[in-house]
Amino acid sequence: MLGHLAGLVKVRVVRGVNLAVRDLCSSDPYVVIRMGKQKLKTRVVKKSTNPEWNDELTLSIEDPAVPVILEVYDKDTFVDDAMGIAELDISSLVEVVKMKLQGVVDKTVVKKVVPNRQNCLAEESAIYISEGKVKQDLVLRLRNVECGEIELQLQWIDVAGCKGV
Repeated sequence: MLGHLAGLVKVRVVRGVNLAVRDLCSSDPYVVIRMGKQKLKTRVVKKSTNPEWNDELTLSIEDPAVPVILEVYDKDTFVDDAMGIAELDISSLVEVVKMKLQGVVDKTVVKKVVPNRQNCLAEESAIYISEGKVKQDLVLRLRNVECGEIELQLQWIDVAGCKGV
């Protein structure tokens, strides 16, 4: 399985909600997304605990069982402060992709993922079909921090010439 590309997941980091204050009265947050050896970053939003990023980052998926780690930091001159971490499981998204649904009415919800101890979901998350693509909207509650949530949208991208998952 190693080295075999199953597909790509476009991660839109939409916004942060009620993030922790790490400077005098605000923070300069950015998000780092890691999956295996991959590491992607959003831009820094200055002086905000409710930043709007709308940054799109693309992960190559070789093994859907590998968790996606999301870390939030406050940009500082010397050492960036941690503002929480969340883990994301994309296996439910991949399950829906494997169904190879065709001709489904736009915005049809195929699966719902409920919050539990194994995931960082703040609320129920819907996996749905939009414009023929499998998408998932999620709100992740950050761990190891006093407060904060991150809103994301995932979208599966099939890779041309690849058999997929």
